[in-house]
Amino acid sequence: MPFGLDASAFAAFFQVIMIDLVLAGDNAVVIGLAAAGLPADLRRKAILIGIIAATVLRICFALITTQLLALGGGLLIAGGLLLLWVCWKMYRELSVSHEDEHDATEALADADLNADGTVSGKKRKSLKAAVWQIIIADVSMSLDNVLAVAGAAQHHEVALIFGLGLSVLLMGVAATLVAGLLHKYRWIAWLGLVIILYVAVKMLYEGADQLLGHTLPMIPLIKGAPPVPGVH
Repeated sequence: MPFGLDASAFAAFFQVIMIDLVLAGDNAVVIGLAAAGLPADLRRKAILIGIIAATVLRICFALITTQLLALGGGLLIAGGLLLLWVCWKMYRELSVSHEDEHDATEALADADLNADGTVSGKKRKSLKAAVWQIIIADVSMSLDNVLAVAGAAQHHEVALIFGLGLSVLLMGVAATLVAGLLHKYRWIAWLGLVIILYVAVKMLYEGADQLLGHTLPMIPLIKGAPPVPGVH
């Protein structure tokens, strides 16, 4: 394998990169949608607040999530269930029309606005309402991102650190670029959805195995995936 990585480490790196790309882009789209109904000057402020909040939240959650997942099978199962919910949300978002996503991309790029300062004729909202909507979404999506990365790379510390660092970097520096990339190439988002689904199922399986005293057989869902702890 390149750079001295074995198959399982390479798979972990690939998974965390795809998870970070998809969830950073998804978070950016939500921020753009929340800001789309604001006048131009307030919209830029709301987007900046949203991206900063998402970056800070990812750092905070990264400091505690890996320790929580190490506590036992029950938390792994809870994390897996949360990621299944994330998959459902992503599926619904990918299945809707492109109009809202187009509005979000326009807002993030600060382009193609109507004369009244709104996007696609959307009704105006206050800065306070938009910021609260963004922060609530950021809390949920930042936890989703960190949890998915921790679940994908929990057996590979280097991949874990890389994935958490990349998630912070993407939200802090390249969120708008990533959102535009996912808008243009939808297959990336669908691939990311499949990977997050895999991570969710793996976390549920490993959590159940720990609770049952490591009695479940090892089932590597992806070739090169790390073995279930305690199973030989």
